Amino acid sequence: QAEVQESGGGLVQAGESLRLSCAVSGFALSYYAIAWFRQAPGKEREGVSCLSINDRNPHYADSVKDRFTTSSDDAKNTVYLQMNSLKPEDTARYYCAADPYNLGCSVYGSIVEADFIDWGQGIQVTVSS
Repeated sequence: QAEVQESGGGLVQAGESLRLSCAVSGFALSYYAIAWFRQAPGKEREGVSCLSINDRNPHYADSVKDRFTTSSDDAKNTVYLQMNSLKPEDTARYYCAADPYNLGCSVYGSIVEADFIDWGQGIQVTVSS
């Protein structure tokens, strides 16, 4: 079973940037699809970005497209979520999750939460106005 650990969250003001890191252990990063999710209070969890195994071009939710960027460093076994131009509505707990079967990043652009098996504990991001 893979272990996934997020870091880099915190409190920022609107318009600022943050970079989240997702360190994975127990498996080689290149063998897993990795996604970022977030959940705001009172809302359902939302897929933010998805990095599939065979195509390292990430999918993004419309709400973060052009502001968030996902990248991976296979040597460090770490996936990053660079978040720019943050808005108060980006406030949420952010989760990193791994999919060993490469099903979660749909070819149609959706992020299928049920296909992600190994999850981190999540990390809080708060954006003040």
